[in-house]
Amino acid sequence: MASLWQYANPQKFLAVSRAVLPFVAGGAAICLVVGLVWGFFFTPDDYKQGSTVKIIYLHVPAALMAINAWLMMLVASLIWLVRRHHVSALAAKAAAPIGITMTLIALVTGAIWGEPMWGTYWAWDPRLTSFLILFLFYLGYSALWQAIESPDAAADLTSVLCMVGSVFAILSRYAVNFWNQGLHQGASLSLDKEENVSDVFYLPLLVCIAGFILLFVALVLLRTQTEIRQRQLKALEARERMA
Repeated sequence: MASLWQYANPQKFLAVSRAVLPFVAGGAAICLVVGLVWGFFFTPDDYKQGSTVKIIYLHVPAALMAINAWLMMLVASLIWLVRRHHVSALAAKAAAPIGITMTLIALVTGAIWGEPMWGTYWAWDPRLTSFLILFLFYLGYSALWQAIESPDAAADLTSVLCMVGSVFAILSRYAVNFWNQGLHQGASLSLDKEENVSDVFYLPLLVCIAGFILLFVALVLLRTQTEIRQRQLKALEARERMA
């Protein structure tokens, strides 16, 4: 653990992230290109859903990352509250706009997918509703960072908000299991092999998920670097005003 906490040092984090970022970004690009091309152009139409099933290659990875981005923010926020490491707070802040984008992609693609299947773009299904609330929490989290002038106070309050919003992140993931009612289908991926989609869709979906994960990591690293540099710049400007 002692070696792990060294990356809480901003300079150490910047050095390591700069070295790692090109490989993560390259892996993301390769996985996304391979997975999306494979999924959209080299898989058959579903016997029930037709070509609309191919939305799965955007919808499922985006929804997965929307939930896990919030959980990553929760872990980073808890580290900030307990250890007061600024890099963790800035990483949580950096992840929020990415989570907003992922949640929006999941909501839009879900609506497009749902219309031909359910006959409507939206239904107050437990999972859809909890996902919409999660999206609103994302917006509130980002707005709170902007509304509070003191960085440490903003980090404290957004960390508390993140803990509250985690309830809806969990509900978004497990709502189908908690409530039998609702239009939304069960999980596309499961440890239970019988619940997974067919292999012809499953394998390219795994590649797409890997691409979204790597893309998320790359964007978080890049945005955290930017947040650190902005914090350092503000500190230098404050010293110059005092000098």
